[in-house]
Amino acid sequence: MEILVLVLIAGFVVRSFQARDERRRMALLASHLGHYQIEKLMETLTDGYMRALGETDPVRQDQIWSMLSTAEAALGEQFQRFTVDFAAVDADQARVSRLPLSIFYTRKWLPDASFDLRKALAIHAYGIRQAAANDMQRSPKDKAFTLLAELFLMQHTCHWFCKSKGVASARLVLRHQTPYEKVLESVAPATRQAYCALVVG
Repeated sequence: MEILVLVLIAGFVVRSFQARDERRRMALLASHLGHYQIEKLMETLTDGYMRALGETDPVRQDQIWSMLSTAEAALGEQFQRFTVDFAAVDADQARVSRLPLSIFYTRKWLPDASFDLRKALAIHAYGIRQAAANDMQRSPKDKAFTLLAELFLMQHTCHWFCKSKGVASARLVLRHQTPYEKVLESVAPATRQAYCALVVG
């Protein structure tokens, strides 16, 4: 009985430390994201893409694609500014655990089992800007598909930082009905190569 009580107490203490660490990371990310309209622009693009894809009139569809270009450019510019802003965060505070489950302070205990969120955000910023600029001359549909994948992967990284890779992947499926592996497969090759090199180590 005493062992059970000790186990319960230990579990409560561990969970308390874990929750405090997660709150710190969420507050850190939110304090920087709060200066930008990144989430609002993402919602605008997602809704707009769905509307364009559902439009049967080619002329009307082209008009929707054209209108969305402004939001695409604005998102790329704002995310770049956010990335530069977040780059000033202390290196220790920007570490993300590579472990599938979140264990508090892993970045201090196992620094080799973590990666730098600042570097991941720089990869995302480049991928988002490139997809929005459409230097590869993709069709509007393919451009939208690639940009959405870049955005979903970035969102996954942010959730990974705040919670864990497992939670981030579950949220990706819940919110967008898309598994992490599919998103990674759908981003631009340059993004995938740089991202995998960073997060796998």
